[in-house]
Amino acid sequence: MLRIQDISFSIEGRPLFEGASAVIPTGHKVGFVGRNGTGKTTLFRLITSELSLEGGAISSTKGARIGGVAQEAPASDLSLLETVLEADTERVELLAEAETATDGTRIAEIHGRLQDIDAWSAESRAAMILSGLGFDEAAQARPCADFSGGWRMRVALAGVLFAEPEILLLDEPTNYLDLEGTIWLETYLAKYPHTVLVISHDRELLNRSVNAILHLENRKLTLWTGGYDQFDRGRREKLEQATAAKRKQDARRDHMQAYVDRFRYQASKAKQAQSRLKMIERMVPIALEEEQRIVAFNFPSPEELSPPIVKLDDAVVGYDGKAVLQGLNLRIDQDDRIALLGANGEGKSTLSKLLAGKLKPMEGRIHTSSKLRIGYFAQHQVDELELDETPLQHLRALRPLETPGRLRSRLASGGLGAEQAETVVRKLSGGQKSRLSLLLATLDAPHILILDEPTNHLDIQSREALVTALNDYQGAIILVSHDPHLVSLTADRLWLVKDGKVTIFRDDMDAYRRLLLSERGGVKASQPVEKKVKPAKPSTGKRRQSAPLQSEVFKCEQRVSKLEAMRKELDQRLAAPTVYEARNLKKLEALQKKHHELQDALARAEAMWLTAVEKLDQAKGA
Repeated sequence: MLRIQDISFSIEGRPLFEGASAVIPTGHKVGFVGRNGTGKTTLFRLITSELSLEGGAISSTKGARIGGVAQEAPASDLSLLETVLEADTERVELLAEAETATDGTRIAEIHGRLQDIDAWSAESRAAMILSGLGFDEAAQARPCADFSGGWRMRVALAGVLFAEPEILLLDEPTNYLDLEGTIWLETYLAKYPHTVLVISHDRELLNRSVNAILHLENRKLTLWTGGYDQFDRGRREKLEQATAAKRKQDARRDHMQAYVDRFRYQASKAKQAQSRLKMIERMVPIALEEEQRIVAFNFPSPEELSPPIVKLDDAVVGYDGKAVLQGLNLRIDQDDRIALLGANGEGKSTLSKLLAGKLKPMEGRIHTSSKLRIGYFAQHQVDELELDETPLQHLRALRPLETPGRLRSRLASGGLGAEQAETVVRKLSGGQKSRLSLLLATLDAPHILILDEPTNHLDIQSREALVTALNDYQGAIILVSHDPHLVSLTADRLWLVKDGKVTIFRDDMDAYRRLLLSERGGVKASQPVEKKVKPAKPSTGKRRQSAPLQSEVFKCEQRVSKLEAMRKELDQRLAAPTVYEARNLKKLEALQKKHHELQDALARAEAMWLTAVEKLDQAKGA
């Protein structure tokens, strides 16, 4: 169990948490969401004690190991497989001690513990994880130093998955994965045998891999049951109900205040006016959560060209005379929406650069319309922005004759307001830099928009806005993305880049998901062997002791569910317009009283549930 109790923390005087609390039961898979910059990564650093709390406490089950990916694996001479095996420090230490131990009792303890943690299957488990993340057998034998930083981040992720900490913290793990690695990780996390807390803007991962959502808003934490879509619906419903209730409360208050203002000085009406004034004072204002405003993308649409706008005939493309892709016979029309599938290193970015005109074919021909305009966005371009220039200066360099007002209007259409327009790029967030790069790529209303990982720094709301903009856009789209949600909602054609060729994949993303998992070991193979925390298995007596506690947890959960259903029904009754009419004042007061009673009962029931869960965890770990 991970317990966050009444915590407070500030950075440079800006409060990130104020009396925030949440309890994550053992074994739960939890997606951690909230606006960028509100403190999600900071909470991870507080959980691992890298930062110190100003108030409150964070605790976990005694003996539980907490693990995450802090940095890329070192560029050492160890092979990838050896690097991952080294991540399980307990196994490494036990094997080393087994080589030198002479006491028979201690030797027996060592081998018993090695058996409990399934040390003898370690190499096969490590190899399976590396394979799932995109490293074939040959790559696993190569030294870490042979790989770039992005690939070594995958090795670090493989290491922490292999070590299987009881509390696994992952901060945007898909940012350094391809689509194939992301799909595999979704399946693996869903099967992970311990608690997971993952920060992610990947909607598909948050629907497929977790069973709860931890929401950070207004410096508070709220735990919701279910995946992201269920959380999103529930939060919207709650906001709509609260908005309706507040609207009715405001109308009721205004009505009573008007009566008070009119009759408070008339002797015959003074008592009634005074009564209404007291009712106004007793009203508890309904506070509304601020709905996050989604800043739209607006991509200008080009004029229509005759098809095809791009055609490749037996083209070969590569670098320094070495072919990466060959035999390319492809056609693109202006209404095409094409996603490129295939693992990193197979040539998706190479094909994107060929289509963008940044690479010339080594052999064959590429035919393009004479009026063709191409927009190209790649992740490295975000890093190549002029850090000491403002977005306004970037735009002025491309449109020197346009007025400042027109330039600012363009920036606003891309989601960069007046404040960001005058801020140097180095001080912008990753999402704001991506918006600027997308604006620059689409400035000329391109007929083809080539997007290579456009979502790396975009939050969920911005990704949804990007989906809308791409579906409204009137040009062709070539998309490379590790976000399955974006691919499935925007692409209607799939091209598979593999083994030096590009072929049409004539099925949908679900079929590709099944194909990929079968190639990388499948769902069954991706389930890790559960490592036991204690050397000995629970005795029959312990199991017998935990049985009634498990029953009590279930009863508490049933009680909480029933009270929540009663509260929801009462909220709906309070939202009815007729209940605020003058003739129903007594009924309104009765309903409000019952609502307060239900709130108190629900708080007590949740406290009882928490106590029962803690007792059960203690019994299991005894």
